[in-house]
Formats: sequence, structure tokens, C-alpha cells
Amino acid sequence: MAKYLMFQGTSSHVGKSILTAALCRIFVRAGVHIAPFKAQNMALNSYVTADGLEMGRAQVAQADAARLAPIVEMNPVLLKPTGNSTSQVIINGKPIGVMSAAEYHQGYALKAFDAVKSALAKLSAEFELIVIEGAGSPAEVNLKANDIVNMRVAKYLNAPVILVADIDRGGALASIVGTLELLDEDERELVKGIVINKFRGDVNLFLPAVEFLENKTGKPVLGILPYIEKIGVDDEDSVSLDDKFSTGGEINIAVIRLGKLSNFTDFDSLAGESDVNLFYAKTAAELDAADVIILPGSKNTSEDLIFLRENHFAEKILRKAESGTPIIGICGGFQMLGEKIFDPLQTESVHVELDGLKLLPIETTFSAEKFTRQVTIDKVDFEFLGTRICAENLDGYEIHAGKTSNLSGKIFVRENIFGTYVHGIFDNDNFRRQFLNSIRRKKNLPPLENLRNLRAERQKNYERLAKIVRENLNMELLQKIIDA
Repeated sequence: MAKYLMFQGTSSHVGKSILTAALCRIFVRAGVHIAPFKAQNMALNSYVTADGLEMGRAQVAQADAARLAPIVEMNPVLLKPTGNSTSQVIINGKPIGVMSAAEYHQGYALKAFDAVKSALAKLSAEFELIVIEGAGSPAEVNLKANDIVNMRVAKYLNAPVILVADIDRGGALASIVGTLELLDEDERELVKGIVINKFRGDVNLFLPAVEFLENKTGKPVLGILPYIEKIGVDDEDSVSLDDKFSTGGEINIAVIRLGKLSNFTDFDSLAGESDVNLFYAKTAAELDAADVIILPGSKNTSEDLIFLRENHFAEKILRKAESGTPIIGICGGFQMLGEKIFDPLQTESVHVELDGLKLLPIETTFSAEKFTRQVTIDKVDFEFLGTRICAENLDGYEIHAGKTSNLSGKIFVRENIFGTYVHGIFDNDNFRRQFLNSIRRKKNLPPLENLRNLRAERQKNYERLAKIVRENLNMELLQKIIDA
């Protein structure tokens, strides 16, 4: 039977996902058969498993850290916001419908907990240790009655909880004390320790605060983790977009920050290149400096197409395209590049028909069916910006509703425009470098021959993260908490 350890936070984005990944790598290196778990994600950053099921991207990274292929039991409930306080609800990797926040939290969440229990039963039978990630804060009193991701999970498993706080935001001491105060007595008993995350400066100056916390709460502080620059581990949600940019490169790549932007990890590999300056454009004026404009994936293509027009992005994109700037569309962004978008069943919005940007001769019609699958492109061979791009065995995955006309193959190219449904296409090292070299030649820059090994880099990042956490966390005490 498995043992458990759970990380809960004083708020969102305190580092629970990253800590879970770190513990997965630390324990798998110690020979422990370990798996990550999060009962419910609310995120537009998702992934498709080998059997075509959709799950949160953070658990994919954690599984990778644990040297496992991701399975949907690691994240049985996924909520993908669609707009107007509604979300697509995905249970065990398959969408079951769109619900309002009230419908889900007041009527369905506790039913979804059955899927959580089934997933935990399967993982518990197969693994020695399960590291569990909570969501947001366990002290949200307005959500607590129907919460299925924090204390309900901890109490169901009698799992020890480590409370994590982000000191970089300020107010960490108050958030820790306040969170514990708002918990019920039996919930406070499950909290076995505290971790201070994202600390900058001299730890010795913080020691009086540690003493205060331990005296005030009766809980040990297991560690003070430093602020880590460029962690290199996939993030859970778009809160982290404010931290995602790269500077100093010769190629300026603008990713338009759509209102319902999804799968932003598609561009992390580009941002990691030494010759790339990648940024998320919030205004149309920011596109002036762009050598490449990327329209990313969207959870609501119709609404984001309207967003482009209302915020003057559309007219700017068309002018830049006419002047020869390469425009790239991924998934929903690809659909926007076409002539028309039809939604006869109003699956995404009230708009039955919308004009696209008309940069590619395609039309997309939405239906109730959702396509989720891993793909391998055996070979691409096309001309882009006067450069021949030829690569083999490109891995990626598709998550989209709707069928697109006039589409043969996985990549549609027309002069300086190209689109694809394939998420993760830039994670393929050879293809990514050839694409960037086509931009370099357009700018009269010499091509670069250095090929990064993205897979090897990610493994190094897990090792680096694990080393930092291991050195700054009381691992002996943590093991006693797990074994108790």
C-alpha cells in the first residue's frame, strides 16, 4: 500500500507544482517507485496521453521527473475555462460538458470526487509513494464545502500535509498563520510542516521569523527554499506568463496573449534559444518590433478572434503579414488564420459564423467532437521564407474541436504564413533550429548550427531542481513525516 505526502499552499503559484516535481526526482533517484497526483486542475495548459486522454501539463512534467509516462489517473479532473465563468469539465481525460462555476461547484464537484477516489485506488496499488499537489489555498471558506482537491483529499487518505508559502510576494508569515487559523482542527492536525519558498537574500536574517512561526503554529519549518531563476520545468497555468520572456536574442518573436490562450508551453523551447527574444504581446503596438508573430492555441477560438479585432491585433497582423513578416498559427491560432469559422451548434460561442483573418485558404467548422491524440509526423519538406525546411519524426499532440477544410498533412504553408494543429512542434530540436534559421536568413544573419537537446536539458533541470530542494529541505524530518 502506498504512502502519501501532500503539498498545499497559502495561495496559487507558491511553488506546489515545482516542489512536487522536485520530490518526484529526489525519491525516484533513491529507488522509490513514486507517482505525482493532483485531483483537479483548472488550467488551459494540457497534454494528451499515449491513449488519447487529456490531462494537466504540470502532472506531465512531474511524471517526467519521476521517470514515468504520464497517465490520466495522475490528474483525473481537469477544468478548462471557456469564458463567462464557465469551464469545460474533463473527467478521466474525456470532456463531459461545459458547466458554469455554480453548476460545477454546487452540483457536480462531489460527483467528480468518485473519479478522484478511483484514480487514487489505482495509483495506490501500483506505487510506493504518491506526492500530491493541492490547488490554490485550502482556506477558501466560500469553496471549501465542495472542494475536492485540498483537505478532502488529505482527509480521505489521512495524508500528511506540508504547507507552502511564497515569501517573494510578501506577507508570507501572515498567510501561513492565517491559513492554519482558518482550517478546522482535524485539518490543522494533518499539517505536519511548513516550507518557505522563493527566498532571496541572507537566510540567517530570516531565522527569527522561523522561530516565531514554529512557536506560533506548533509546526516545524522544514526548509527555506531559494528563489530559482529559470527553473526550466513546465508551469501549470498562465499566472506564470508574467515571468515568461527571453531577452538578448537577435530574433524577436511575439506570442499574442489571447484572452483564452492555451498550451503556452508550446513556446518555451523557442524562448530557450540563445538567438531568440520571445515575449507575450498584450497590445497591438508591441507587434511593431516582431520578426515573427505567433497566434497560439485558444480554448475559445471564436471569442479570441473577436478579441484580436477589438484590440487592433487583427489589422496589425494583416499589415505585418503583407510586409513579409512570418505569421505562425498553432491550433486555435491556425483556425483564426483561415477564411471562415463556422459554429452551427454554438459549441464555443453564440456566433454561428465569423470571418477569419483570411491569410490561409481554409475554413473550420466546429462540432461537439473533440480530437485528442498524440501524433508523429514522419517527414516535413517545405519552403518557408526562401529556405527549405526538411525534418523527420516530429512528435507532438493535437487537442482541438472542429474540422478544417483544404488541409492535407500536418502543416499548412503559404509563403510567409504557416499553421498547424500540432502542439509541441517546436520541441523537436532539428525542426526548431531550421525554422529559426529561416528567420535568420530573412534578417541577413548567418544560420546557427548548434542543436540543443531539449530532452537532455529537461533532465538536467530536474536534477538541478532536485539538488537545490534536497540541500535546503530537512529530508530526514520529511521522511519521518512520510513514514509516521
